[in-house]
Order: sequence, then structure tokens, then C-alpha cells
Amino acid sequence: MSEIRTIGKLARDAGVHVETVRYYERRGLLQRPSTPLRGVRHYDEHKLSTLRFIKRAQSVGFSLEEVRELLDLRESSTPESCVRVRAKAEHKLHEVEAKLQELDALRRMLVDFVDACGARGANDLCPILEELAAPRGCAND
Repeated sequence: MSEIRTIGKLARDAGVHVETVRYYERRGLLQRPSTPLRGVRHYDEHKLSTLRFIKRAQSVGFSLEEVRELLDLRESSTPESCVRVRAKAEHKLHEVEAKLQELDALRRMLVDFVDACGARGANDLCPILEELAAPRGCAND
């Protein structure tokens, strides 16, 4: 027989706050159990598993909307759903790789800024401030 949990115990067992559980319920990611006569909702192992799934999916970069889609695919659990999940994971991987490239470019730029600052003379203007003030084309223009 599976353990029945209050919302507080569910949250503790999943490593989240009670308000996180309530938020996921409001967003429709976690089904809210019915309220018994005594007014205390009880959460079973399936709810704990779902909550852990949500947190794990978020930890690898999936948005809550993407998590909702993954939960739906998890429920159907067919060979086709596995193909769709893989496609979503590949898409997320490409997004992460693009972000890494952007971060690497930023890192190189900051290294250049710091190097330029170390090479300046005592009476020179700050090269970082000068570089930041220099006219450049913006990616968002």
C-alpha cells in the first residue's frame, strides 16, 4: 500500500515548498486531490512521482509549458510519444548549445575588457568604460 501524504509531507519529500505544490496545482501540472470531510487533502505516490518529474524536467531546462507537454506524453507512453519526447529533448539540447556559444562569446569579450584594463596607463581613461560607450551595432536593432 502506498504512503498517503499531506501537502506539507509531499512538499518535503519532493524537496519543494508547499506554495510550489499549490502553484503547480493552479497551473494544472499537478492534479489537486479532492478534499475529504475533515478538510485535509492527501497525496499518494503518483503525485510525489509527478512532482519529482516536474522538478527534474525544469532542472534540465524545460519550461512549465514544455513540462505540461511532457506530462501528457508520459501519460500516453507509446512508441510515438517516445519519439516526440526525444525531439523535444534534442530541441532543448540545441537551445542549450546556442546559449553556450553566446556565453562563450561574452566570456571572450569580458576577458578582452579585463586585459585592456590591465594594460592601461595610470592616467588613461578606463578602457572598459570607453569600450562600453563606443558606438556599435546592436543585435536587437
